[in-house]
Amino acid sequence: MGFLSYENHTFEIDDRTLAHLHVVIVNKLRHGQSFAMSWRNPQTSGGGRTSVWIHPASNVLFHFDGSRAPALNRDWLADLAASADSSRGLVVEPEEQVAAPAHALV
Repeated sequence: MGFLSYENHTFEIDDRTLAHLHVVIVNKLRHGQSFAMSWRNPQTSGGGRTSVWIHPASNVLFHFDGSRAPALNRDWLADLAASADSSRGLVVEPEEQVAAPAHALV
């Protein structure tokens, strides 16, 4: 289990999800774009949702627990990127909710 550190907050996220978020978030920030990002909190931490505003001057740290980068799912990346470009912002949904079949990137 890795984590995303944003400003003074740390959020636990599994490495596979974090790898996909890394691609989407870095791409948005590289283009100077700000966006909201939200996700459902696990029941073990009280449930609910968390939402943060990410902007190019944000301090964002991606920490992966494993040393190997997972294969990336193009369809999941496309869904995450599309949500990041929407008025709702980047909504972190599980990979299983991707409608199209998975294609791995190496």
